[in-house]
Amino acid sequence: MKLYAVNPRLLLRNINQIALFAVTLVSIFLLTHCAEPDSDSNGSISAQSNQSSPDGNNIVEDGNGPTLIMSYRKEKIVKNPIASFMYFVPLIAPTLVDNISSVNNDQQVGIISYEKKDDANSFQVACEFEILGKGFHMNTFDSNGMIEASIVELEKGEALKHMLDYIKIEGDGYGIIKVKGQITGSTKTITEVGLQFNAKGHKSPVTIGLYDIEPKNGEYKYENRSNEIVARVNTLNFKKTEQTPKMGIEIASIARKGKSAGLFGWIKGAIANLLIKPLKVTEFGNNTMLEFGDALLKKNTTFTFPKATNIKENKVVEIDHKQN
Repeated sequence: MKLYAVNPRLLLRNINQIALFAVTLVSIFLLTHCAEPDSDSNGSISAQSNQSSPDGNNIVEDGNGPTLIMSYRKEKIVKNPIASFMYFVPLIAPTLVDNISSVNNDQQVGIISYEKKDDANSFQVACEFEILGKGFHMNTFDSNGMIEASIVELEKGEALKHMLDYIKIEGDGYGIIKVKGQITGSTKTITEVGLQFNAKGHKSPVTIGLYDIEPKNGEYKYENRSNEIVARVNTLNFKKTEQTPKMGIEIASIARKGKSAGLFGWIKGAIANLLIKPLKVTEFGNNTMLEFGDALLKKNTTFTFPKATNIKENKVVEIDHKQN
């Protein structure tokens, strides 16, 4: 038997090559098996794969807004933070807005059904959603910005009427998103998206604050506001238009700030629907809601909002902003 001398340098080089090869194989395995997001049985990304910020908004790494996940099934409901579902509010706002949630807010929303009807020239889609949990989420509108945007259309000395102070959603609820559109050949175009918050006999959890301002010495100031009312909202509606987009509002009841609506408040709400004009919204936000309607039409499992650049700050408050 012959013995061969071993070159230590050659042996060390071979060991290094083997080790490098092993590390490469492990890296490839990790990239192909661990980098994929969790998915459910039908291939859609699960809610657990989304990171969440402290205030409940889903975080998207590419700098967009939060992503809604739609299951369209009550028995397999995917819950989204209320701040994600209501993210359209800062997008439609023509001013800066605060983004406020109550402490320990656990409100979540799931889109739990899908129904579609077609005829020769039009279509309708209805998707039910359920709001579960306690707390409230609200967006307050910058008063100076709202005043500046509104006075340009006023006659001298005329009062500002029904100025929007905030939009608030409190507690649980049940609603329907209704999408309507036209069919031209093989093309389907979304023309209207409505959010109804009082479906199946449930009381709407959505309220808005409104106020008037009489000019003093020719100036309109928020501290001089009057006739502050709280309106409970049944429906918010967005339409495709070539003109200045506006959000339609259907009111359920009206009450003075800090007061209960009562029976008379519901009667005043019916009258208010004849008096309160649709509110101006941004073209960007209006188009986003139409795009959301298109995602529902196609029964997409996710919809990512664009980034809102007008949110002043996220706040968590311990004391409830008591309104009707």
